[in-house]
Amino acid sequence: MVTCSAPGKIFLCGEHAVVYGEPAIACAIDLRTRVRVREGKKSKITSPYVAGAVKKISELVELEGVNIDIHSDIPIGSGLGSSAAVTIATLFALNLEFDIGLSKEEVAQLGHEVEREVQGAASPTDTFVSTMGGVVFLPSCKRLKSLDCGIVIGNTGMVSSTKELVRQVARLKDRHPGIIQPIFQTIGELARKGEYLVDKRDYKNIGELMNINQGLLESLGVGCPELAAQIYAARKAGALGAKITGAGGGGCMVALVDFDEKDEVASAIESVGGRAIQTRVTEIGVRHE
Repeated sequence: MVTCSAPGKIFLCGEHAVVYGEPAIACAIDLRTRVRVREGKKSKITSPYVAGAVKKISELVELEGVNIDIHSDIPIGSGLGSSAAVTIATLFALNLEFDIGLSKEEVAQLGHEVEREVQGAASPTDTFVSTMGGVVFLPSCKRLKSLDCGIVIGNTGMVSSTKELVRQVARLKDRHPGIIQPIFQTIGELARKGEYLVDKRDYKNIGELMNINQGLLESLGVGCPELAAQIYAARKAGALGAKITGAGGGGCMVALVDFDEKDEVASAIESVGGRAIQTRVTEIGVRHE
């Protein structure tokens, strides 16, 4: 029996545009999904991501059956990389349980393949960050300095479908390519500027870029009133920047804050109906528990 865990993630900038080849900055956060794997007579699988992970491993080694138990701190369908975390933790646990010898890089690649097959289209961001941890500039996979500031997440409690939202944005791009493609390119420029600012630890200007990114995400049609209320409440309470994280349409927003502002920003988010989660960046990716 093997237990492994993998972290969730937030985007500082880049979601949706990253699907079209633009860069993004994502951070692993200290909310984790734990997966326990043990060989069994028959499989007990309810998640399509777990089923996909088992299928990938079964192509490498013969599996007669496996029992998998999941416990997660990450809200499902929230934009915090819950599907990537369960996929990566499952792959890593199966890798160890059956002594396959996959590297973390290979686990990340298999995880991306699983997400792409389940969702129809997916960037490698979530699975890579969940595997490796830390702050990552993609697609180069360059590790950046960790964030020395607070993170407050606001959860709307509304589950959104990454697959459907990616399709929705794709349809918008097909209808208006000359308008939507430049939006993706601008989001990419935010990530490029953000790479420099993260290494300079210039959190004030990172926050400004997050606010600009939020406006561009709204223009893609992935916002909602509940997210907007939490974002503006967080900014009013002193957040350096606040935006959607993940696919949007519900799920979560994220605020970058000075450490002494965390409680006030969390209270502001909850005052407009959100569930606030205070967390931090983690340098620890997938691990054997």
